[in-house]
Amino acid sequence: MMYQYFVKIVPTIYVKGDGEVVKTNQFSVTRHEKVANGLIGDQGLPGVFVLYELSPMMVKFTEKNRSFTHFLTGVCAIIGGVFTVAGLIDSLIYHSARAIQKKIELGKAS
Repeated sequence: MMYQYFVKIVPTIYVKGDGEVVKTNQFSVTRHEKVANGLIGDQGLPGVFVLYELSPMMVKFTEKNRSFTHFLTGVCAIIGGVFTVAGLIDSLIYHSARAIQKKIELGKAS
């Protein structure tokens, strides 16, 4: 059997709200296995192979505390969006029902 492991490593920095910095890495592993007959060629050699890929990019997470006014603004935006969509749906239903009612009154409804 041939086992292949592909390990991707991304350097990561976490900056906490109190200023503490944590340097770490994020890992991602993909595993493949296949039957190998021991001959070099399409099947490959039996064994365990680990391939590392170090990312040249670094990820930085910064923890920030938002103010209460920022939270309140977001809540108001959501409520306003809900009322707007509800108004559009109500208007669509009202005008559709009115158009159908006019067709029924004129006898053109099929």
